[in-house]
Amino acid sequence: MSAAEPTASSLPPQAPSFWAAFKFWLWLGCLSFGGPAGQIALMHQELVERRRWISERRFLHALNYCMLLPGPEAQQLATYIGWLLHRSWGGLMAGALFVLPSLLLLIGLSWLYLVHGQQPLVAGLFFGIKPAVTALVLQAAHRLGGRVLRNRWLWAIAVAAFVAIFALKLPFPLIIGAAALAGWLGGRWRPAAFATGGGHGGAQAVSAGPALIDDHTPTPAHARFTRRGLARVLGLGLGLWLLSMTALWLWGGREGVLTQMGWFFSKAAMLTFGGAYAVLPYVFQGAVEQQQWLTATQMMDGLALGESTPGPLIMVVAFVGFVGGWGAQLLGPDALWAGGALAAVVVTWFTFLPSFVFILAGGPLVEATHGRLGFTAPLTAISAAVVGVILNLALFFALHLLWPEGWGGRFDGVSAALMLAAAWALLRWKWGVPRVLAASALLGLAAQHAAAMIS
Repeated sequence: MSAAEPTASSLPPQAPSFWAAFKFWLWLGCLSFGGPAGQIALMHQELVERRRWISERRFLHALNYCMLLPGPEAQQLATYIGWLLHRSWGGLMAGALFVLPSLLLLIGLSWLYLVHGQQPLVAGLFFGIKPAVTALVLQAAHRLGGRVLRNRWLWAIAVAAFVAIFALKLPFPLIIGAAALAGWLGGRWRPAAFATGGGHGGAQAVSAGPALIDDHTPTPAHARFTRRGLARVLGLGLGLWLLSMTALWLWGGREGVLTQMGWFFSKAAMLTFGGAYAVLPYVFQGAVEQQQWLTATQMMDGLALGESTPGPLIMVVAFVGFVGGWGAQLLGPDALWAGGALAAVVVTWFTFLPSFVFILAGGPLVEATHGRLGFTAPLTAISAAVVGVILNLALFFALHLLWPEGWGGRFDGVSAALMLAAAWALLRWKWGVPRVLAASALLGLAAQHAAAMIS
């Protein structure tokens, strides 16, 4: 090969077929453990570094927009990239496959929990999974920070965000607003520091070659903004919501369980700024204290299930729906599983419908702004702030894992050892997520068995 002849890595990859994209998004939906930080890290590794379907800057630009929205940012990011690659059907496919495996798995696990939840086998597996999930979030915070925190200004924003949410208990939307303002000012005073993608400490993986959707690739025709397209998406989304609520109203009445679930989780979907943990207090208050669809203990156990399954962490709402539908005997006492599954599907539909509308309606506006510092600088600062928020989440996990009875109480040395082993396997041995979770679950089961033998 002559020196003038391009190598394979110097050319963009071939555009994936719809079927190839389907298989990838299904694979991602089945293996997207570790919460939003881990899911975003996995998508970055696969889409930017390995497959080169999208460049680093375009990936971060889309991610920053998704972080501004209420709803699960990882699922919205998958929807966005699927939409860029294969139009609206591609976005719907990517977003749905990101959620569907988790929904099916949670329906099965919710049934297992209600019927066999006290079995030692189940309890032991979950005991081992929790330390691995904590290690996954810590690793993901490290990886995301390595890509985003390129200079001292962005580091300062990340530290300030961590202090604001951990020590001052400030609400997430306020932190995001302050970060956006800092980014806007920084873009005017220090434009080089807030430009997306450049600077010190940038990602190294993009040196593998140009991407299919590269930094300067023109926006595809279907992704260009038109008022007609915006009106069509908004009208269709609102129409689907009204049609769904009307059907539930006609079937069960205004005070019916499914009608109340649809209305409640429609509101929750608009409040999930900052991911699942930002909205959990709202869900807890409404589902446990007001509607009494489940108990506080069940809510905490459902959160553990959500942590240990793939998909967005907000999928814990499917557990809430299943337990509520089961307890209300929606389809009669002889069809408890069917009633719970129906409620889980309804809750999931109303939780994620706004996310698809946000991406398909707002995506063309975002595509028109990539490379414009006035828009990207605030989003770059928001990314830095989210690193601090994710670190707070990792610390939240670790504190509750290592001191299960509260700070100053009994220290759980076994969980600490499992967490360190999982972190070592992820960072040092470069094990994949499924392998780490499986090994941790088996070690947790063994530890619980040994503790039972000793006692």
